Amino acid sequence: MHRSAPRLSRILACAAVPVMLVAAGCSSDAEGDKDAKSAKPTPSVSAEPTVKPAAFSKLPEPCESVKKKTVDSLVPEAKDKSGTADKSNDVSARGGCAWNGLDSKGVDGSQYRWLSVSFMRYDSDPSRGPGDKLAEEYYAKQVDAAKATEGAKKVTAKPASGVGDEATAVTYDLRKTDADFKYATVVTRTENVVATVVYNGAGYQGAKSPKAADLLKDAQKAAKEAADSVAAANK
Repeated sequence: MHRSAPRLSRILACAAVPVMLVAAGCSSDAEGDKDAKSAKPTPSVSAEPTVKPAAFSKLPEPCESVKKKTVDSLVPEAKDKSGTADKSNDVSARGGCAWNGLDSKGVDGSQYRWLSVSFMRYDSDPSRGPGDKLAEEYYAKQVDAAKATEGAKKVTAKPASGVGDEATAVTYDLRKTDADFKYATVVTRTENVVATVVYNGAGYQGAKSPKAADLLKDAQKAAKEAADSVAAANK
């Protein structure tokens, strides 16, 4: 009897092991189910709003945006044929250039001409919108500003075909420096860039003022070159 008792104890201990393992396994599964039920789904992170990238990332050199031969034709006696560039703290977003000169005709008087081109470029912004839409807003403001020029008379505005994605030509008369000036302003938008060309002239010392139709034709030519130079600068 003394020898069989220890053997019986060992058999009973071994038989109990599977029961303990099964119990432990069941306990583990129950806790896992409990954790799974109590776990909360992780909220998804909403993506930031996206906008279409702007088509153009830079501007042309303003004083080179209008061809030299065009400048020579529109401003025959320009003081500085290379033009006077506007000061800008961000040449990739805005810039401009101007030419002016007085062409003496002797006894027939003198002809004054002034030509300017300015650019404004917009980047796309998630909070403000696509660059081309922002340019559309600025384009409309430029047209309205030209039509509302103080002292302007005989104001007309009409679409200018063949210039950029959209363009408007504004013409008017303006009396200043004891002369009757004729003005032609062409505002054009190409994708996310707006170009504004202003061309005006007057006759002095008995010379007649330039014809409005001729002035407008020349302004549209300069505006088309300015608009085309935007795409060329981004190739």
